[in-house]
Amino acid sequence: MSTKSSWKVGVSAFQGPDAPQEKDLYSCVHCGLCLNACPTYVETGLETESPRGRIALMKAVFEGRVGLEQGVIDHWDTCLQCRACESVCPSGVPYGRLMEQTQAQVKRQRPGSIVGRVVSWIAYKQLLPHLGQLRLFVRVLQVYQRSGIRRLVQASRILQLLPSAAKAEAGLPDLSKPFFKAEGQVYPAKGTVKHRVALLSGCVMPLVQGSTMEATVRVLTRNGCEVIVPADQGCCGALNTHGGEQDAARNMARRNIDTFLGAGVGAIVTSSAGCGASMKEHGHLLRDDAAYSEKAQRFSGMVQDITEFLASLPVESPKTPLNVQVTYQDSCHLAHAQRLTAPPRTLLGVIPGLTLVEMEHPDRCCGAGGAYQLTQRELSGQLRTHKLEDALATGAQVIATANPGCMMQLELGAREAGSTITVCHVVDLLDQAYRQEDA
Repeated sequence: MSTKSSWKVGVSAFQGPDAPQEKDLYSCVHCGLCLNACPTYVETGLETESPRGRIALMKAVFEGRVGLEQGVIDHWDTCLQCRACESVCPSGVPYGRLMEQTQAQVKRQRPGSIVGRVVSWIAYKQLLPHLGQLRLFVRVLQVYQRSGIRRLVQASRILQLLPSAAKAEAGLPDLSKPFFKAEGQVYPAKGTVKHRVALLSGCVMPLVQGSTMEATVRVLTRNGCEVIVPADQGCCGALNTHGGEQDAARNMARRNIDTFLGAGVGAIVTSSAGCGASMKEHGHLLRDDAAYSEKAQRFSGMVQDITEFLASLPVESPKTPLNVQVTYQDSCHLAHAQRLTAPPRTLLGVIPGLTLVEMEHPDRCCGAGGAYQLTQRELSGQLRTHKLEDALATGAQVIATANPGCMMQLELGAREAGSTITVCHVVDLLDQAYRQEDA
């Protein structure tokens, strides 16, 4: 059973640090322009599953008209935090910030069932902040996938007794690829050194898409960058922030700020749109920390998505045609949080022989949403199906994107659809073109 709130009528249930701010809540004028941009509203048609509806519930809590009741929390929990609403909002409502602060209030006052609290503690406080423990966890999953254990479990039909576990098991990504580990590596530039950059390794991406991390390094060095991968870095804290674990996220941010600002580089580059969006907002996350507020602002100003950074350079165009049709899926935290839609397409445009075929609704969320795939399986699956339909309708051979969560979600969708379409990061295609040229 969930812990009950001590709220009284007329008293705001938003209390203490990280409470949604009045000026942010009331900047929403309920114009409704966000409705058709919101994937959960489009999917359900329910006002309560829209940004406007969720903000109305926040206002009701703020004004003391309702408390943090489960029926209210459920509507916030169905939010993907994709921030598509921010791209169309004429009033500049910081919806992502409001959702993060609201989730922090829920986490503090309504931590949920014992099982939920244990799972949250393991994920947010044991695995994500401690990458060695996360690697060990993924190693165990690798053994499960590679050995006969998985076949035995599936053959036993025991998972049929646990539908949630069965869906989670079916949704596991391919964990056969080698890991990319941050060990203080320094990769020299090819030719003249034009830039010195640091690369965020992060948490999930180096374990699931280590090959993309390697491709990122090769593309950067090919274009005159000396690449440093600091050993003391950690998770960016994005998943913690979205999940209401603000204090843990701040600790992660401080660690990375100290590590990267000490690396002596001109830019901090990431191949994960979600990580980049989070790190660009560390200035706000640590605004009240006297020791880190200025450093956090400086750190955030140095962060660039890999597509953003490369598109700002004179990128070397590969000489050999790739001859492939590609459709591009806009990652939400690149398109809406960072407002970057042109750079990925610019990079695809420098690859000879590559034909970009735009899908319908390229910026509509694929349903990944960090942990959303686990917490809101039905809605996540529906959105994934729609996205795959849009992608497959283009006739493209490849879906390119710019975020690890999107990659895993789209790969799962392709498996479910029985499709042979390939899913990869934009930088993977540029790397493939370079390697083909060098072969």
